Amino acid sequence: MADSTKTAKLTIDGKDYELPIHSPTAGPEVIDIRKLYAQAGVFTYDPGFTSTASCDSTITYIDGGKGELLHRGYPIDQLAEKSHYLEVCYLLLYGELPSPAQLEDFESRVTNHTMIHEQMMYLFRGYRRDAHPMAIMVGVVGALSAFYHDSTDISDPWQREVASIRMIAKLPTIAAMAYKYSIGQPFVYPRNDLDYASNFLRMCFAVPAADYEVNPILSRAMDRIFTLHADHEQNASTSTVRLASSSGANPFACIAAGIACLWGPAHGGANQACLEMLQEIGTPDRIPEFIARAKDKDDPFRLMGFGHRVYKNFDPRAKVMKQSADEVLDLLGIEDNPTLQVAKELEKAALADPYFTDKKLFPNVDFYSGIILEAMGFPTSMFTPIFALSRTVGWISQWKEMISDPQLKIGRPRQLYHGETLRDYVDIENR
Repeated sequence: MADSTKTAKLTIDGKDYELPIHSPTAGPEVIDIRKLYAQAGVFTYDPGFTSTASCDSTITYIDGGKGELLHRGYPIDQLAEKSHYLEVCYLLLYGELPSPAQLEDFESRVTNHTMIHEQMMYLFRGYRRDAHPMAIMVGVVGALSAFYHDSTDISDPWQREVASIRMIAKLPTIAAMAYKYSIGQPFVYPRNDLDYASNFLRMCFAVPAADYEVNPILSRAMDRIFTLHADHEQNASTSTVRLASSSGANPFACIAAGIACLWGPAHGGANQACLEMLQEIGTPDRIPEFIARAKDKDDPFRLMGFGHRVYKNFDPRAKVMKQSADEVLDLLGIEDNPTLQVAKELEKAALADPYFTDKKLFPNVDFYSGIILEAMGFPTSMFTPIFALSRTVGWISQWKEMISDPQLKIGRPRQLYHGETLRDYVDIENR
């Protein structure tokens, strides 16, 4: 973090304190309070850390007011249109777009690490047949550290590199196996002649009796889903990965922690919650009823898949995802699926209603990604695992950046304590 000549003055009990102000390359200026407690004996209070910069980073930048998402300076819509997921992975990991030779080498390394250790198959069989795929992923990813001892030393840059490639390569295999296990079908091994997205689709939908021919439109839509979810700055799961890694935990444990956080319905489960809402609505004729409920401030119901906590105007990922949704639905010729009929009519109704447009409650990436995954044949229980494998590269990029930061300290948030003050223990017979 560069030194700043600007300062902010804070006055407490008549005494002034000078706090440095740092100017980023983009975004609001940041007041540095690291020495505030030592100098003034006070903490700051910020539940949810919504006004606190927990780190300085060069990876992803979001401007919620403009509806802007940049990876290493490149707009997400350009990356989704002109690039593909593994190239974006390279960009996030190494800071620059790869040359043709660099990309070929990177894709080869990922492709040749997609298989998992054969003994890990026993882990899957230890779960109940109806276990949620995310429960399986949390456990299996955490268990990678028990099988790949040669890439757990975070002080070794080469081991960090190997661990990074392994997780990007193996997460689709693990997610596909979690899905296959949940539906009682045999595992399908990865193939080195397929691209990243096509390989994942085949591992999910092929069966020994009949192979799965990957349609390029579906593969492209899947690749876009991966790309649009690759990283999203310091969100809850990314912050979880950083906090876990600040203790020196091995990389597989840190990513497992991120997966566990992503499982929450307020985070990675949003697209699943959106589809479940569409299923609850049931038929297009009930849409006015649910829109009226969403407008009623006394009704706890809210339209899932509309608006975003960070984006106050529009979600820049949603435009690209809508295009993919239209392509997929057109390809599959889906006309009679009631959930998708409700989704299309709800989108029209909300975009035509001033209540939603005035409040900038536009369909977000979760709304369209859920539609695509539903059309492809994925159950809602697989939506968050797909999000997790997409976000893995973002978590790893943030983890690698943090590990190499000379300012690294173990995370230790403070608190505003409202409990009992000092009191003496009372013997049980006197209570």
